[in-house]
Parts: sequence; structure tokens; C-alpha cells
Amino acid sequence: MTTVLLDSIEIESAPNPSVAVIWLHGLGADGNDFVPIVKELDLRGCAAIRFVFPHAQTMPVTLNGGYVMRAWYDIMGADIVKREDEAGLRLSQIRIETLIAREKARGIPAERIILAGFSQGCAMALQVGLRHPEKLAGLLCLSGYVALRDVVASERTAANQATPIFLAHGTADPVIPLLRAEQSRDLLQDLGYSIEWHEYMMQHSVCEEEIRDIGNWLRRVVPA
Repeated sequence: MTTVLLDSIEIESAPNPSVAVIWLHGLGADGNDFVPIVKELDLRGCAAIRFVFPHAQTMPVTLNGGYVMRAWYDIMGADIVKREDEAGLRLSQIRIETLIAREKARGIPAERIILAGFSQGCAMALQVGLRHPEKLAGLLCLSGYVALRDVVASERTAANQATPIFLAHGTADPVIPLLRAEQSRDLLQDLGYSIEWHEYMMQHSVCEEEIRDIGNWLRRVVPA
């Protein structure tokens, strides 16, 4: 169960990719959710990238009345800080590590792998990236937050202390309030991480300006 290889959608920006971006969707979505963004990104000047969009497994989500949907972990209530599904977070962490291991087996080293995610997927990108034992190329974190914040300092590894982190949020986000994201940003900065912080006039979504900024970030992190 813990070593299941998640089904994924894959798109390569050019033949023979030397970079992998593992992009994690939000609650109730699936890997298809961010596939269209590849065509919108300006990847000129980037190395060839394999985008991997995995589908989280399905589970009952408490906040949604136990409705079964794709989720990386359970949401137990409106206050995402007070009650967290630690077991679910750690199980998905193992499954995402399996995706990293597959990219390495296909010839892309850890330092050329980016973890990206939106909302729950953002929380998982940070959950895995801060703890991964090898240096990663970057963490692309959209409209989410740091989960299990009380144990990050003790569980993080030194390998990704200097890894570039893109952290972005909507100023009018009704799902994950901006304050929650700001608290995550401040926590990471207090721990010595270098954060590229972006705010956008939007709700719980992605906007054109953000897509442009992501493209600029990718060109800096994984240049051709």
C-alpha cells in the first residue's frame, strides 16, 4: 500500500528531458487539472522538462461530509491548523517519494527535479521537499501552506536548505486565507530558507501574471 506508484499524466516540453517537474493537484481534482498550464508557460531558455501530473488516490474527506474524492490527505474541519491528518500526510509523502525515485531511475537526478503543487498539492510539495534527503532543483508552491508546522524544524534535512522556493498566494483566497500562507512564509524564512514570495489579486486559483512569474522562475532554476 505504501509503495504504490500513482498513475500520472506526462508531458515533455522537448525530447530527452533532463528535468522533471512533479506537479501535485489540489483537493478533489486530479492530474488533469494543471496539464493545460504547460502550454501557457514560456519555457524558452529552459532545459527540456518532463512534467509529471500524478493522480492522488481517493478517500473520504471529512470536511465534505465523508464524500469520496481524490485527496492527498483528509481535511478534518474548516480550521486546517488545529486538526491535521498526519497519517495521510505521511502516507502521501511516501508515495511522492516513489515518484521521485522513478524519475531518478529514468536518468533525472534529484537536483534536476522540481516539486510543484497547488493547495493540498502545495502542502505536499513542502512536506516532501523540506524532508527529502537529497538536494532538489526547486519547490514551486501555489496557494497552500506548510502542514505539520510544529515538527518542520526537527524533521527537515540540510540538503534543501538552499533550494529555491517559489511561494505564491491570492490576496482574496477564501479557501486558504492569505494569513495562513504568510505564516508559512514567515516560518520558512525564520528557518533560513530563501523564499521568492508573490501575491496576486485573485481567489483560490491561478492567474496570468502568476503563470508568467512561474515561467521566469523556471528559466532561472533550470536553464538550458
